[in-house]
Amino acid sequence: MPEIHPTSIVSKDAQIADDVIIGPFCIVEGDVRIDSGTKLLSHVVVYDGARIGKNNKIFPGAVIAAIPQDLKFNNEYTEVFIGDNNVIREAVTISRATSATKKTVIGNNCLLMAYVHVAHDCVVGNNCILANSVELAGHVYVEDFVIIGGLTGVHQFTSIGQHSMIGACSKIVKDIPPYTLFSGNPIRYEGLNIIGLRRRGFSAEAINSLKEAYNILYSPFFNTTQAVEKIKTEINPTKEVNNLLDFITNSRRGISK
Repeated sequence: MPEIHPTSIVSKDAQIADDVIIGPFCIVEGDVRIDSGTKLLSHVVVYDGARIGKNNKIFPGAVIAAIPQDLKFNNEYTEVFIGDNNVIREAVTISRATSATKKTVIGNNCLLMAYVHVAHDCVVGNNCILANSVELAGHVYVEDFVIIGGLTGVHQFTSIGQHSMIGACSKIVKDIPPYTLFSGNPIRYEGLNIIGLRRRGFSAEAINSLKEAYNILYSPFFNTTQAVEKIKTEINPTKEVNNLLDFITNSRRGISK
């Protein structure tokens, strides 16, 4: 049986693994699944539609699967999916989706620091770090291994590419290409995330090809369309360069320049 503190209110309909620990003053509604090894420390609220994976640690004041802050929401059935091995710190809020996608998603091995907000229909990939008071508006897509500095706001429908790092107090209104460093308000390109790429085992060839591609992409002599054509014809088509080109092709808001 799960270990449930007597001050907590947990619906008998919630599906809770036998080794889950629910600390004092938590509320867990009925349409909820919590998998093995997860701990709710105290004062955590988990609303209907939450599906929480294994070995997550959720700190006091967190609110999971509250209805979205969207005036178009009409109480349709939507969900929040949280993967495995995540740390969700104090007062984090993760909203249910709207009918647009029907699910808000947090991947595996993520750290969401205090006061992070993940709005409706967002997708946060694996191995991401969102520092204190990062605010994701609706429909934001954060790829794997992204680090976002504290007090950063991200505009709705924006995408942040894999292995990128955003400096604190930034304002993101257009897509952030993968493997990069950006910061500021207005946000600006600071170069490749070279230290992060080396730590994660990227080869010298991959990093050099990305350097050449980004030198073209952010050259003052080419617009984005011209830069993409030049990258396709002149740069070694490594997996990383192809990922960059695919990201630009699929961009919803245009890339930050």
